[in-house]
Amino acid sequence: MSASLFLSGVAASFGARPLFAELSATLPPGDVTALVGPNGAGKTTLLRIVAGEHAPDAGTVRFAPPDATLGYLPQSPPANEESVLDYALRRTGVGTAQREFELAAGDLVDDPSAADRYDLALSRWLSLGGADLDVRLAEVLAGLDLRVAIDRPLGTMSGGQAARAALASILVSRYDVLLLDEPTNNLDADGLAALTEFVRGLRSPVLIASHDRAFLDAVATSVLELDEAQQQVNHYTGGWTEYRQAKALARQQAEQAYAAYSEQRAALIDQAWVKTEWAQSGRAKARRLGPGMQLERKWREDKARRMDQRAARVRDAVDRLDEVDQPRKEWQLRFAITEAPPSAEVVLTLHDVSVRNGAFDVGPISGQVVRGERIALLGANGSGKTTLLQALLGERTVETGRVAWGTRVSLGVLDQARGDIAGDRDLLAVVAERVGQTDEAEVRSLLAKFGLGAEHIGRSCDSLSLGERTRAALAVLQGRAVNVVVLDEPTNHLDAAAIEQLQDALTAFTGTLFIVSHDRALLDALAPVVRWQFARTGDHATVTISCARQWRRWWTRADS
Repeated sequence: MSASLFLSGVAASFGARPLFAELSATLPPGDVTALVGPNGAGKTTLLRIVAGEHAPDAGTVRFAPPDATLGYLPQSPPANEESVLDYALRRTGVGTAQREFELAAGDLVDDPSAADRYDLALSRWLSLGGADLDVRLAEVLAGLDLRVAIDRPLGTMSGGQAARAALASILVSRYDVLLLDEPTNNLDADGLAALTEFVRGLRSPVLIASHDRAFLDAVATSVLELDEAQQQVNHYTGGWTEYRQAKALARQQAEQAYAAYSEQRAALIDQAWVKTEWAQSGRAKARRLGPGMQLERKWREDKARRMDQRAARVRDAVDRLDEVDQPRKEWQLRFAITEAPPSAEVVLTLHDVSVRNGAFDVGPISGQVVRGERIALLGANGSGKTTLLQALLGERTVETGRVAWGTRVSLGVLDQARGDIAGDRDLLAVVAERVGQTDEAEVRSLLAKFGLGAEHIGRSCDSLSLGERTRAALAVLQGRAVNVVVLDEPTNHLDAAAIEQLQDALTAFTGTLFIVSHDRALLDALAPVVRWQFARTGDHATVTISCARQWRRWWTRADS
C-alpha cells in the first residue's frame, strides 16, 4: 500500500519544559526523513506521538489512507526468554495481527456476521507478512551470517548475535509507515550495510531518529531538526552533510543579520546621543550670555531646539528598525582528553595470547603496541573484540600466553556497557572517586561541562540514561590524566554534537588509542594505521594485525 504521513501543528512538552511546537511535516511515499537534535530535544517523544503512544499537547497526526499500518521500532532490547521468532513476531506486529485473526476466525464459526471482521483481520495479517514470516526470518538470519534456529532463546546468544537478531526483526517488517529510533546502535559494518539497503529499498515513508552521520548521508532524503536552543523546528533537504552545510550557512546569515542590525542600531543611538549633547551644550551657552545679547541667545536656543528635533527623529528611526533577534548560543560539550606524561616507547606486548568466553575463544595473538599508535579493532559483532579488550584490561582471565603493559602507562577506559558509571551510588561520588578528586565543587564543575547538573549528580548511576552515563564517563577522561585510551563503541548513546566533540578530542590526542567502533565517519576522521582484524568461524576467532600508511585506501581494500 502506498501511504503518506501528515503532521500539523504538533506540540509537546516534558513537564513544564516545552520541547517543540507548531511542528508540521509531510512524509510522502518513499521519503526518508532523519529526525535530528540533541539528546532531550524530544525525538523519541515525537516518534511516540506519531505511533499513538503519547498524546500531543496540540496538533494532529494523520495517515493517508487512514488504515495504513504503522510500525514503531524503538530501542527495544529483546527479553532473555524470548525466542528469535517471538521477538520478530512482536516487533513486526505479526504476533498481534495473528491473535486478532485467530479470534476472528473462531468467532466466524458461530457468527456469520463476523465475516467483515475476519476479512479485515486476515488482510492485516497478510499485509504485515504473517503468512511467510518464519521463512523470511530464517533467510534474513542466514544473510546476516547468524545461523541459529528461529526458536532459540535470545538470552543464550552473545551480544553481537542478539544485535543481529534485533536487526533481522526490522528487515522482515512490512509496514506502510515506519518509525525507527536509533536503529544503528550496536550494529557492525555488515549490519549497517543490510539496514542501509533495506531502508533505501522501502516505498513507504520512514521517520528515523539516528546520530549515525554516515548512515543518514546514505539514506535520508530530508532532515527534520528539533532545535532545542532556538526552540524551532527546521526542515532541510538531503542527508546529514547537506543538513550541516545548510545549518552552518543559516547560522552565519543569522549572525550577520544580527550584527548588521546591532551596528545600525548602535550608530543611530550614538547619533541621537550626540545631537542631544549638542542641544544641551547650546542651551548652556545661551544661558551664560549677558544682557544685550538677546538675539544671539534666541539663535542658540532655536538651534538647540532644532537639534532636539533631529535627535527625536533619530530615536524614532531606532524604534522603526525591524528587530533582529540574537541567535541563541547553543550549549556544546567541550571535551578534551587530559594527557599524562608519555608512556614508555613500548606500550603493550602480547605473546601468544588466547582468551575464552564460555565455549568461544579468541587467539592466539602476538604483537607489540608502540606509543602514539591508533589501533582500530575491526570485525563483525560477536567476533571477540570486547572479549580481547577485557583480557588486556585484566577484567577477563588470559587462557594462555602473556599480556605485559609498559611502564608509565596511565589508562583511560570507556567500556561498551559503561560499567565505570554504574551501581546504586550517586553520580557525584562515583565520578569524584574515578578522578581522584576530593573537592566536590570541582567535580560539580566538571560534570556541568558535560551537561550533567544538579538534577543528575545526586541520582544513582543506574538511574541515569546510557547517554548520561556515557557523558559522565567522558568527564572522567577529562578529569584525570591519561596517555592510553581504550574505547569500546564510544559513539553509542551520544548525540551528533557530542560525537563531533569526541572526534575532535581524539584527533588531538597524542597518546595511544585502542578503539572499537562501527562509526565510519569517526574512523575516517581518526585514520588509524594499525588494524586488528577479527574473524570468527564457529566458536573460534582469529586476529590478524596489519598496518597501512593510508587508512582510507586500507578501508576500501578490506571489508571490516
